[in-house]
Amino acid sequence: MDARVNSNGATAAPHSTASRPTQAEAEAAVRTLIAWAGDDPHREGLLETPARVTKAYGEFFAGYAQDPAEVLAKTFKEVGGYDDVVLVKDIPFSSHCEHHMVPFVGKAHIAYLPHDGVVGISKLARLVEVFSRRLQVQEMLTVQIIDALNEHLNPRGAAVMLEAEHMCMSMRGVRAHGASTITQRFTGVFAEEKAEQDRFFAMVNRKG
Repeated sequence: MDARVNSNGATAAPHSTASRPTQAEAEAAVRTLIAWAGDDPHREGLLETPARVTKAYGEFFAGYAQDPAEVLAKTFKEVGGYDDVVLVKDIPFSSHCEHHMVPFVGKAHIAYLPHDGVVGISKLARLVEVFSRRLQVQEMLTVQIIDALNEHLNPRGAAVMLEAEHMCMSMRGVRAHGASTITQRFTGVFAEEKAEQDRFFAMVNRKG
């Protein structure tokens, strides 16, 4: 049974299995969209497309079945007293806009000031994946990531910045190819002290 996320980014009650369409119903919906687009879903090149699309959707939206609490559950306390910034930058991600269901692709930068241990650095990339593999808007994705950090790591401060290109803007509408959208959120020490924000930006922008 898959968990869902409400408009505030909180995990909502999962849908019952009865409310989820069957594989056959999902494939029939893809055939309907192919026909609506003006093509013949029964021609040779499209016969297996519905099965491929539903399989791809299972990958695109795998985050609904994943729990951020599990990703951040294991922390390490024996780190030699380290209590300075932990930053993982340039984490690649891809998600799907919940308004048009087309991709937005970019990179995430995540930093936190440890309070009682650190989490494995690969887990920060995994956290991004959990939330990005859901129907999203970039603003909500930014909030979900930092809220999960605060809830499960209880850091002295956290900072998250996302940079992404949205296909709903570059492939349709104004077709602004190469336009980048930046969102950011700070909590704790990062929100209270501008010097820490400046240090975060300097570390993100540092080359090499």
